[in-house]
Amino acid sequence: MGALILQQTINALTVGSIYALIALGYTMVYGVLRLINFAHSELFTAGAFIGLALSGALGVAGHPMGGILVGLITFVVIGLAGVSVEIVAYRPLRRTSRLAPMLSALGMAVVIQNAVMLIGGRRPLIYPSFLPSGVIELFGAIVSYKQITIFAVAVVLMIGLELFVNRTNLGVRIRAVAENAETASLVGINPNTAISLIFFIGPGLGAVAGVLYSSFYGVATFTMGFVIGMKAFTAAILGGIGSIPGAVLGGFLLGIIETFATAWMPVLTGGLIGTEYRDIFAFSVLVLILLFRPAGLLGEHISEETMVYKSDF
Repeated sequence: MGALILQQTINALTVGSIYALIALGYTMVYGVLRLINFAHSELFTAGAFIGLALSGALGVAGHPMGGILVGLITFVVIGLAGVSVEIVAYRPLRRTSRLAPMLSALGMAVVIQNAVMLIGGRRPLIYPSFLPSGVIELFGAIVSYKQITIFAVAVVLMIGLELFVNRTNLGVRIRAVAENAETASLVGINPNTAISLIFFIGPGLGAVAGVLYSSFYGVATFTMGFVIGMKAFTAAILGGIGSIPGAVLGGFLLGIIETFATAWMPVLTGGLIGTEYRDIFAFSVLVLILLFRPAGLLGEHISEETMVYKSDF
């Protein structure tokens, strides 16, 4: 029993790492603009396909060290795509009602998904692994080097983001714009620069998650971003959207909930609910958290000044 619980925990941390990386993109954009970037999930997909194209162009398919190069280039390319999306689809609507940017975000999601489909094709593509092969046994559980690598990369990126936001001058500027863009502009901070930066970092992290996800499962499809993106959005809501630690916590918690529920529900229900219903658990969490704690587990500290800014945005 102990080995089974440990095995499921390892599986949960692997899935949770992917959710957390994608959730960071949602939470960063919302923390500054109070906007749900629905195109974020499709940029995750685009990142996976760009990684696939780069692996062939650079001839590094199957090489872990080549995966680092692919990940860096993919981060930059999708980061620039994210900035372009913000400039084209969101910036002109920044001072309008909340409905217009939301509809624009949905439209961009459709555009990106169809662009990926036209370029990459409709059929699932076999994805080369950039992750090291091999397994180790840990107290009766089997841990693959792929799982260790995904968890390690995710943790490094999360810590790096936290340090960047809280310990650097650019991070201070981002937090100032998140608090009040107009006041920040009065002290010499350009809100557009800070907003472009979060649209570069957030999608970049999602793109790395796309490469890791496809490398782990060995397949990429043009529709894979929809469900994964919704789960990552659920993770952001669960932890407290707008909070970077909340996105990380929500990602790992959702991974644990989904993995353990998927493993145990077929046993508890006598096979009535099988593993094919795994998506139900994630979306059930979304409904419950919206009903009973809409601010999320960590929530977001909101001052009176910020409340006024949010209501006016």
